[in-house]
Amino acid sequence: MAWILLILAGCFEVAWAVGLKYSHGFSRFWPSTFTIIGMVASVWLLALAMRTLPLGTAYAIWTGIGAIGSFVLGIVLFGEALSAARLGSAVLIFAGLIGLKLSAA
Repeated sequence: MAWILLILAGCFEVAWAVGLKYSHGFSRFWPSTFTIIGMVASVWLLALAMRTLPLGTAYAIWTGIGAIGSFVLGIVLFGEALSAARLGSAVLIFAGLIGLKLSAA
């Protein structure tokens, strides 16, 4: 159950990161509201997952999901550049997440 909560927390991490872009520095009401709700949900779910998961593992996976998800949605939604170096770096982050999951107690 903790892993499911952590994955959901990571998804909300991505959601608030994208919402932050759409909020234009918290100057738009609905995107700002969405962003704040996403932030609260993300941290709350992370806290619940950390009841049983190790701190380092949970936090690293949470931020990794956020990083990779934001990377992908930045390309898809905002036309950000996709280069071999950026893709390779994202693959390395993903490999690290898998390693952390497989080695978690």
